[in-house]
Amino acid sequence: MPDPLEPLFDELASINAELTSITVRLATLEERQPAVGGGPGGDASGGGPSDRAAGAPVLWRSMGDEQRALLWPEFVAWVLWLADAYELTTEQLPRQCWWQHASVVEELTALWTSHASAYASEEDVGASPYLWQDALARAVERINRNWLGGCVNGFHEPKSRVPFGTDAAYRDQLLAAGPPGDREPDPPGGIPEPPQGLG
Repeated sequence: MPDPLEPLFDELASINAELTSITVRLATLEERQPAVGGGPGGDASGGGPSDRAAGAPVLWRSMGDEQRALLWPEFVAWVLWLADAYELTTEQLPRQCWWQHASVVEELTALWTSHASAYASEEDVGASPYLWQDALARAVERINRNWLGGCVNGFHEPKSRVPFGTDAAYRDQLLAAGPPGDREPDPPGGIPEPPQGLG
């Protein structure tokens, strides 16, 4: 009679072999992975001495003060390098206030981390750096067109808008409304249809 646990042991052996292979591959990648650095004082992949993996995402709003204090100077150095290396004008990236616009910081942060990722791989045949250049061109256009508005010619002009996230009543209204499908749909054009069968 065959051992009923034999298939289970075979599966466990297969999983063990796969985990061993993954561990070896991870160790190899860790040995080859440069630390994020770049611009002034580093390689071309980032902005300084941190030990983050190249291209690791940065989410400023969820960082602790210590981590933010470590990464912000690295990021600023990279942005300054970017602005000078690509000869960005004040109209493209307002020198006086880019850091005062959270959306611009997010856009530049995405460029920073993707730049690190694009230039970190020794195995890439060249597509990533080219794609990064394209992303840069689109990002510079978006920064100027969508987010900065009047912040040109050396003046900071805060956007005239009502913030979404700081209005508690608005948030409560959205939460009470629920997702689509939880309520009766609005009639087309907001006008109720006449009752059927009258007339």
